[in-house]
Amino acid sequence: MKAKFIPLLLAGVVSLGLSGCVINVGEDGHDNDWGGSSWKSEQNRNRELISNLTPGVAIEEIKKRMGTADFSEAYSKDNGLVEVLFYRTQRVHGDGKTSKDECTALVFKQGKLVGWGDRAYNSI
Repeated sequence: MKAKFIPLLLAGVVSLGLSGCVINVGEDGHDNDWGGSSWKSEQNRNRELISNLTPGVAIEEIKKRMGTADFSEAYSKDNGLVEVLFYRTQRVHGDGKTSKDECTALVFKQGKLVGWGDRAYNSI
């Protein structure tokens, strides 16, 4: 009789221990935190900064204001340097990774901001 009681007692103790476990996967079932900062606040900050940009600002000033870009590109075109910085501004995929389609492109020619967004990026 004791042998039948021990597994039942063990199962009861284990189930009591697990009843206090909670897993928080964040809002909407997705992680809210990546890289030490909230993706929502990062996106909101970037959108706000981009909405206050004006053409002609130097790339170094943009980097100072906005920080490190999520992606960047640079190449020569028509004897001039074209640089593109991509900053995360929207969530498309819930995978916890930033992709270019979740970013807004900032386009620079000869070190000066000439435009931002899809239209500016597609025109270069």
